[in-house]
Amino acid sequence: MAEIPTTQKQYRLQHFEGTHGLTLFPSEPVETPQRKQVLVRLHAASLNFRDILISRGQFGSFSFPPGLIPLSDGAGQVVALGDEVTSFQIGDRVCGTFFETWQDGPITPDNVSRALGATVPGVLAQYRVFEESALIKFPSHLSYEQASTLPCAAVTAWSALNENGVKAGPGETVLIIGTGGVSLFGLQFAVRAGCQVMVLSSSDEKLKLAQSLGASFLINYKKHPDWEIKVREITNGKGVDHVLEVGGEGTLNRSLDAVRLGGHVHIIGVLAKSAGTCSGFGEKVLYSSVQMRGIYIGSRGVFERMNKSIEINEIKPVVDRVFDFENVKEAFEYLASGKHFGKVVIRID
Repeated sequence: MAEIPTTQKQYRLQHFEGTHGLTLFPSEPVETPQRKQVLVRLHAASLNFRDILISRGQFGSFSFPPGLIPLSDGAGQVVALGDEVTSFQIGDRVCGTFFETWQDGPITPDNVSRALGATVPGVLAQYRVFEESALIKFPSHLSYEQASTLPCAAVTAWSALNENGVKAGPGETVLIIGTGGVSLFGLQFAVRAGCQVMVLSSSDEKLKLAQSLGASFLINYKKHPDWEIKVREITNGKGVDHVLEVGGEGTLNRSLDAVRLGGHVHIIGVLAKSAGTCSGFGEKVLYSSVQMRGIYIGSRGVFERMNKSIEINEIKPVVDRVFDFENVKEAFEYLASGKHFGKVVIRID
């Protein structure tokens, strides 16, 4: 293995006004791992819509200090070990977990306070030191670019359909809203579980691609603006068992009309703005006995369980485009454009 350099390249957000604040620092120190820590040479990182919001200073009520290293999702190779590390060896291929301290069980405020690319430095760098407990080996059939898509998007989709007492399975119907990273992982996981999957998009081209991944029903919401009615027609008036809800207030009311009595609405994103369509949803939740859950990624334990399924089923993440490290701003702009189908990845090395 090549000698570890003393300096590295990394990106930082110097201010939060979009890509204008992204600055490449060409000669930052490479840290030495301490007790129970691991140094990883990062080879790829992937973008989530959260990263766009953070770069614009629009991530809820959160504020971040200038100099933040962005991005939560990366994959690389272990190149050095601190004392007392027992779970990894030099050469292992690994991902970091989205929340550094969330091992398993319910999420805690401490877990939330340790989120990569937000409250702690992210992965848009050539090297990063991780706590041993904040790393996980990724499935052997995946490339670094593919593995970099797992920590947020894949874990979120898996958590929605397979955790906390939920287990989507044969004979059930799943409505997937959109064709971004979380949505396509949800599609792949649901298909492998034997579910019938409907996909909602404004693009016929993207719907055809979703069909190639196993979607049974395709709905263009530009052609069917009252798409919840179409969902009811397809299910003979019953409604779907699960909705992966990425729109938030802009689509939630329609999702509640599309789900069956006692079904599940998994809120995994807030991409769509309200146009006065969210009124009355409380009554719909009550009288439909709908189970609504907010999915805030998942723990390291969830990540491990998901990886086993990905390995067994040889699932491959859908990567739309890969950008070079020098073209990070273009990657951000491409994701923000909404043209992507699946994940947008940055090749670091």
